[in-house]
Amino acid sequence: MFKYFASVVLAICSLFGLKAQELQSPNGSFKVVFTLENDGTPTYQLFLKNKEIIKKSKLGLELQNESKSLLNDFKVVQQSTSNFDETWKPVWGEELAIQNKYNELAVTLKQNESNREIIIRFRLFNDGLGFRYEFPEQKNFTYFVVKEERTEFAMTGNHTAFWIPGDYDTQEYDYTESKLTEIRGLFKSAVSSNASQKQFSDTGVQTALMLKTVDGIYLNIHEAALINYSCMHLNLDDKKLVFQSHLTPDAKGNKGYLQTPCVSPWRTIIASADARDVLASRITLNLNEPCKIANTSWIKPVKYVGVWWEMITGKSSWAYTDDVPSVHLGVTDFTKVKPNGKHAANTKHVKEYIDFAALHGFDAVLVEGWNEGWEDWFGHEKDYVFDFVTPYPDFDVKGIHEYAKSKGIKMIMHHETSGSTRNYERHLDKAFQFMKDNGYDAAKTGYVGNILPLGEHHYSQSILNHYQYVVEKAADYKIMINAHEAVRPTGICRTYPNMIGNEAARGTEFQAFGGSKANHTTILPFTRQIGGPMDYTPGIFEMDIAKLNPNNNSHVNTTLANQLGLYVVMYSPLQMAADLPENYNRFLDAFQFIKDVPVEWATTKYLEAEPGYYITIARKDKNSNDWYVGNSNGYNARISTITLDFLEKGKKYEATIYADADNADYKTNPQAYKISKQKVTNKTKLQLRTASGGGYAISIVEVK
Repeated sequence: MFKYFASVVLAICSLFGLKAQELQSPNGSFKVVFTLENDGTPTYQLFLKNKEIIKKSKLGLELQNESKSLLNDFKVVQQSTSNFDETWKPVWGEELAIQNKYNELAVTLKQNESNREIIIRFRLFNDGLGFRYEFPEQKNFTYFVVKEERTEFAMTGNHTAFWIPGDYDTQEYDYTESKLTEIRGLFKSAVSSNASQKQFSDTGVQTALMLKTVDGIYLNIHEAALINYSCMHLNLDDKKLVFQSHLTPDAKGNKGYLQTPCVSPWRTIIASADARDVLASRITLNLNEPCKIANTSWIKPVKYVGVWWEMITGKSSWAYTDDVPSVHLGVTDFTKVKPNGKHAANTKHVKEYIDFAALHGFDAVLVEGWNEGWEDWFGHEKDYVFDFVTPYPDFDVKGIHEYAKSKGIKMIMHHETSGSTRNYERHLDKAFQFMKDNGYDAAKTGYVGNILPLGEHHYSQSILNHYQYVVEKAADYKIMINAHEAVRPTGICRTYPNMIGNEAARGTEFQAFGGSKANHTTILPFTRQIGGPMDYTPGIFEMDIAKLNPNNNSHVNTTLANQLGLYVVMYSPLQMAADLPENYNRFLDAFQFIKDVPVEWATTKYLEAEPGYYITIARKDKNSNDWYVGNSNGYNARISTITLDFLEKGKKYEATIYADADNADYKTNPQAYKISKQKVTNKTKLQLRTASGGGYAISIVEVK
């Protein structure tokens, strides 16, 4: 169903002296006010139910090598308003249909001295604001270089923030909860080691940034449709409590190279007095272009297993041998070296995973470490590190494909670039064709380490263009992409739904690198997942990593019941059962939930939420009348109270509840869980104890 209503009001505002323009959301809850200051500086304010939530904030861009930047000296030459209402159907998602309804204000500004024009476009939804800069084609303004974007987000108070350090190369940090004025003092302790990282300020933070005001308003600042631009961070003036956009630079220090006509990404502000509304917002998706892939029938959500966790923990190895100090692709002969006996991606072992997947109804198996080059892949800034087509001697690509096909299992290929984007691009067509020739429909890409060309960053404009190129090229080959270590998502999966998964945050692997905070997954849905789904790789049942690798004393800082709840809480159309088959075989009754839980949803309900403390979500299966509920709890044990009023009235259901045992605790007793069954209806109220670092999962099946 599609409706478009437009009422356009044109005015030569300089003639009438009009300097302010107001726009309300369709339901009247939000109001944005655009104003030109006396010196021609554009500003905006945002109100929620007549209460200011963003103070007057400046807009504009500073240009490189220009006598006049796009900061002030503007006059309004045209303004137009319109409204829009459509309902569109995602290829996959958290619901079958999404409403895209907003009121719009477009203000055309002309700079007096330079005679250049820009448009600032505001879209006000019932749950928040999106705005961007637009640069029309014009004779006196064609090519320009961005020195910095000067968009401000002026806070109304010393809010509580859930933040990670601003960094040009990684988002893999634990979140810190603090007041805005405390960020500077906590910044160094919030920075942990990573394969590649570069902070820019001790008050710089990343989006999506989650905030809570003293009077209980939840704010979220992010960006949408990040295309041909560099990733935005936020730099805080902790005296004035004003965030200013800070773009990721390239090797020369420039922030962007643009050619008119062009647009910036949307800057987004989601706000509500109810935290659940932030989770339910689809502003980020709605601000992206509709799907550009004509036939999407080949894009299929996937539940998978794979030889990954045993390598992450150090039980097994990506590398085939320990006997070569360095690898020269095409020269090093791996048939003549001694295998190390720890290489996980071997034919026999992978077939065992295929058998396990087939036995338990999984869709696919991911294999990492299958291709030559892992012996010296990391830390050397090596350009020609992989060719993405040459397997180790113990990995039979064709034989495994045939075996998997006979079992009804798809294979997922791994492409680790080691940060060498130009090497990946030079091999891309050949690599994708190799995948299609051998029955692979999906690739997990990786960008561990410093980016090559040297001096570039993971989130600078040219490298973001690389990620986009890979996704679009993959679509040509009907290949799905799950990108790791790439830029955080900004809703582009609406336009290119073959981008079926991303990491772009601190995932489960860090539980094997010393552990993550026990409340980590109560924050990620408010931050990282505002832009799209995350390949978080949940499902770890053995929390003591030393039992897999005696040399690794890490501990998974959740309970087993929490791990089950993550399959609902951490939305993704690409879900992994990440642990080893032998650990699932020890807890087959709990493993049943992972087998049952879908990856495609018809409806999503947010039952309770408080960032950093707890989240409970219910989702209805896309292909049945079954519902699934997941909870992730933070550090404080609590009683979670939910009502099942989302169930269909008059029908009876059976709920299977996977909960923390009374003595469960993420530190001392993480594998203590209990499973119970009970008949429920839409009037049923449940009270479930969640342990510290705990959670629960519920499957609800209609009784016929």
